Amino acid sequence: MFRWFRKPKQDPSTLSTLEKLQETLDMLEKKESVLQRRVALEVEKAKEYTRAKNKRAAIQCLKRKKLYEVQIEQLGNSQLRIHDQMILLEGAKATTETVDALRAGASAMKAMQKSTKIEDVDKTMDEINEQTENMKQIQEALAAPMGAIANLDEDELEAELEELEEADLLETQLLQPASTAVPTKLPSAPAHAPSLPSQPQKAPAHASAEDDELAALQAEMAL
Repeated sequence: MFRWFRKPKQDPSTLSTLEKLQETLDMLEKKESVLQRRVALEVEKAKEYTRAKNKRAAIQCLKRKKLYEVQIEQLGNSQLRIHDQMILLEGAKATTETVDALRAGASAMKAMQKSTKIEDVDKTMDEINEQTENMKQIQEALAAPMGAIANLDEDELEAELEELEEADLLETQLLQPASTAVPTKLPSAPAHAPSLPSQPQKAPAHASAEDDELAALQAEMAL
């Protein structure tokens, strides 16, 4: 499949033309450089002849200088034309390569569409959805409670939980330190309430013992 995306082959005629234009451009630049040196040389000669009072020779040097400058201008124009031609060829070459790449991509896409049918895609998607649904059902079955856990009564569990909470609260209250409780004021008896019959109060046991000892001592003193 990767052969469809290979780099398009270069047109040999275009490459050879670009190479020829580049060689010509290099030649013109070298010739221009030579002419510029000749112009500089003629200027120096004209100065020397002027200092030597040889006006005719100086004028001849300036004439040759003008001819060289004309040739340099012509060479410059030729170089511009060559540059323009090279730019056009390189642009056309890039356009051709782009079109070839797009054509190769279109061919590859067409071949892939032939190998992949819409019916196969629908069938594959149905299989994926079916497998997804099966896996969902398996996970739900594994997550469901089993055996005795499923039969437990939640009301009984909540009642047992309340008993545990009450027992824990009572234990917490018993473990707390006793605080000085403020005696609760009892309500006063109503004024019209009937008085209860008075009962003889029984003397404490230690009081009777003291009376017996006192009576025994008085008897001894009387003797």
